[in-house]
Formats: sequence, C-alpha cells, structure tokens
Amino acid sequence: QVQLLESGGGLVQAGGSLRLSCAASGLTFSHMGWFRQAPGKQREFVAVIRWSTGNTYYADSVKGRFTIPRDNAKNTLYLQMNSLKPEHKDVYYCASADKHFIMIMNSGHYDCWGQGTQVTVSS
Repeated sequence: QVQLLESGGGLVQAGGSLRLSCAASGLTFSHMGWFRQAPGKQREFVAVIRWSTGNTYYADSVKGRFTIPRDNAKNTLYLQMNSLKPEHKDVYYCASADKHFIMIMNSGHYDCWGQGTQVTVSS
C-alpha cells in the first residue's frame, strides 16, 4: 500500500516542543518534506530533504526553530518543532516527490501526501 502515515500532532504550550513523524511505505521518493495549512489558505512550504544526499531546505520562517531528522532504515521523516508559538498552529502535512528536480516550495510538485495532523499551540 502506497502511503505516507503521519503521527505526533497535538496540543502544546507556547515555548514547548513537538515532533511529528511521517513513515513512507510502498513508494519510492527523491524528496520528502513538510507543509502546513491554515483553514482557507494554501499549503505553505515548511522544509524538505533530498533523500539521497541528505540536503535539507527550510522556509525562512522556521530556520533555527524546526529541523527534519530522518531514519533511513524506517523510511521515516520527522519534523522537530521547538520554541513553538501560537502562530505555528496549523494542520501539518507530509509530502513526497519522486523526481530528480522539483520546485521544493511548490506543493504541486509533490506526488503523495499524508493525511495531515493538527498542531495547536496554546498561549
């Protein structure tokens, strides 16, 4: 079964940390990353990793605050979110692409999506 299975969302206090997980199964991919989406808005790029090289790219808004470690053996990508603020509240989606070249910030370049997980940050 081809899928990206997300887990780890929830409620956290401002200043706290949360780690999301995305496990890939049944698919090949060149890139795996994270997007976020607020109600009524487009999905917004958060971070991506080029799996073969380990090169990572982050949105300016999360640099220094979020990281995306991975577990190669489990084909799992994480989103480690630290020093969270209420404005980080969104539904977070894992996504993968299987192309040599993609526009990493363009959600349309990704082939497969996770089900989304809600992150809520209380003030």
